[in-house]
Amino acid sequence: MAKIGLFYGTQTGNTQTGAELIQKKFGGDSVVDIYDISKVESSDFHGYNYIIIGCPTWNVGELQDDWDNFFDELDNIDFSGKKVAYFGVGDQNGYPDSFQDAIGILEERISELGGKTVGYWSTEGYDFTDSKALRNGKFVGLALDEDNQSELTQQRIKTWVAQLKQEFRL
Repeated sequence: MAKIGLFYGTQTGNTQTGAELIQKKFGGDSVVDIYDISKVESSDFHGYNYIIIGCPTWNVGELQDDWDNFFDELDNIDFSGKKVAYFGVGDQNGYPDSFQDAIGILEERISELGGKTVGYWSTEGYDFTDSKALRNGKFVGLALDEDNQSELTQQRIKTWVAQLKQEFRL
């Protein structure tokens, strides 16, 4: 099975927990390598044809600090031919006008750099008013809300990973 590189940034630990759950659902560290974006270099992306990006939306529609600091480094990565999936953590009740904006910002830039987005996720079951993560009526990736829907996280990850296994052809 091909290795997957999962790159995440976290403020409160929720995105790291999500990354670890995703790794576990894929079958563990023999399948998914996890990287904290605050500790990587652009070259760490090069060995992967399958990439998962995890980022919480911070403040009002902003990237998490470590992703914000790394954002310009994305230009040094050749995403051509790579399948890229996204997951985000946000608060749809507290920030309904910018829910999951961070993964939308990252997806837009990585797509411009040649990455092929996979893992689109339905907006059904969410209550928000706007998001930069919407493309053709779906989220660009898995939307998690630990503040308001933590009881749904395990099942959402399980369903999304099953979807990604097909889209990654694993």
